[in-house]
Amino acid sequence: MSQPERINDFLIRFANVNGTGSASANGLFSKAIFRMGIPVSAKNIFPSNIQGLPTWFDVRVSEQGYLARKEEVDIVVAVNPQSFMQDMEVLKSGGYFVYDNTKDYNKDIFRKDIHCIGIPMMRICMEHFENPRHQQLFKNIVYVGALAAMLQIDLQVIHTLLQEKFSRKPKLVPPNIEAIRLGYDYAMKHYDCPIALRVESRVLNEDKIVIDGNTATALGAIYAGATVATWYPITPSTSVVQNFEKFAKKYRIDPESGKNNYAIVQAEDELAAIGMALGGGWNGARSFTATSGAGISLMNEFIGMSYFAEIPVVIVNVQRGGPSTGMPTRTQQGDLLSTAYASHGDTKHILLFPSTPKECFDFMVKAFDIAERFQTAVFLMSDLDLGMNEHLSAAFEWDEDYTYDRGKVITAAQLDEWKTWGRYLDIDGDGIPYRSIPGTHPTKGAFVTRGTSKDQYARYTESSSEYVINVDRLGKKWTTATKGLIPPHVMINPKGPQSIGVIYFGTSDQATLEARDELSKEGIDMDLLKINSFPFDASVDKFVEDHEIVFVVDQNRLGQMRMLLIAELEIDPCKLKSVCAYDGYPLSYSKIYEPIREALQLEQI
Repeated sequence: MSQPERINDFLIRFANVNGTGSASANGLFSKAIFRMGIPVSAKNIFPSNIQGLPTWFDVRVSEQGYLARKEEVDIVVAVNPQSFMQDMEVLKSGGYFVYDNTKDYNKDIFRKDIHCIGIPMMRICMEHFENPRHQQLFKNIVYVGALAAMLQIDLQVIHTLLQEKFSRKPKLVPPNIEAIRLGYDYAMKHYDCPIALRVESRVLNEDKIVIDGNTATALGAIYAGATVATWYPITPSTSVVQNFEKFAKKYRIDPESGKNNYAIVQAEDELAAIGMALGGGWNGARSFTATSGAGISLMNEFIGMSYFAEIPVVIVNVQRGGPSTGMPTRTQQGDLLSTAYASHGDTKHILLFPSTPKECFDFMVKAFDIAERFQTAVFLMSDLDLGMNEHLSAAFEWDEDYTYDRGKVITAAQLDEWKTWGRYLDIDGDGIPYRSIPGTHPTKGAFVTRGTSKDQYARYTESSSEYVINVDRLGKKWTTATKGLIPPHVMINPKGPQSIGVIYFGTSDQATLEARDELSKEGIDMDLLKINSFPFDASVDKFVEDHEIVFVVDQNRLGQMRMLLIAELEIDPCKLKSVCAYDGYPLSYSKIYEPIREALQLEQI
């Protein structure tokens, strides 16, 4: 049962109960690994209610920088009696099962092929802390202390993190440090420490930060110049607007008057939220709303109006498990079709697919430029894993000379100069008309914004020919848009172009890169293309054309990205093979590696 020594390469799972304060302790553990300079990734799996149900918090430590979810669990910290046996079952042979042995367990229930490490967490807390609430909370800190002994985590790093965390409540620092010491001392006294799995300090996280995608998205909105946010709370997007409000209160206050330079409105429902956001965009403000798939379904009517009336707005879709209410606290990429063609009629919408918090920040800034350039709704397609989990990310950058692209906004001088202006006239031949902002001119530039059919001067009409002119122009606008979005990232194999290609997007990024490396070890080499936006540009079509077989990674059951590729690029369906994962968990490399390996064996490639 002995295990070979492994340094900075393991996965630990914390099995807790919802509402017991464990998230703070688990985050403390993860941040300590980060502060030691080692790449780390944390995934929080939690229930959609507050009834004290099981939660799991996976922390992957990888000196090689592989940060996707991993199926094989090396260490389990089991403090939830409800899931005790289940948590023991997932542990790999030779792994470490750390549990609270305040209560005696029958030794027969323990697996013989694992290391069982009992720490009387609750008893230690009851002996050293009087407050019952503190006893429960510090139980979690005790196991962090025990892990510090087992894994050789730098205690000074933990102490510094606690001092930073409780800088405004310094009285909480000493008891937390005491709880760490109690767990550490118990493990050192009763077990051989360190164990075979341990950490060593490295310098691999320079210029890196740890942040969740929703916070990064909110900060991107601030830097993009957004001043209007409307929303209706929904998991997992709620913290986007909450964080935007926090940043706005700091950075959107007029220094002279002290008044707010922003408006945040919590609407009565999702339809009202998008309606208000469109009002902001129509008035010239950079306006956005944040929701999830269920909210997109309710917003469809106004999304169609944004498309047809050509009003800029940004919609953040933090995707979750569906259909219907589905699995509201699980991740998925199941909203591609419902957003790409949202609303009735011949609509098509711009989608951006961030894969990291830095891309959430960068793409959110670009989303407002794109929305105003093309005068339409732009969707930032995040998901629960990216939005709510903290990720190791490259630090954000900002060019102080960055100039916002406001698109074709007609000025008062132009209105005076031009003999003829029509809100929906295609003057430049690119499908994009000039828009006026209310108040630009005292007498000129006014028009009626309508979702009904109109002519090129925004006048109501039911003329079939005028309708065809308008929708054909919209089609031309989409041709223009394919050249003005975020291009895909193509990675040709270092050995040269391969016959096998893989297309992926969003949070499939880390798992796909790891699967590529694992397949390469078996002599299976491939090229990769990461889609960053929709509609697709010509390089996506060329990538498919250049490869004999192309796998498309989707975190949904239907293979929605594959369907979009076939529909939009008229690709032979036989050439695109789906690799789909839709269990609601963050994607692991094995969910890509195994289907591709099996398919290639069948294809004999």
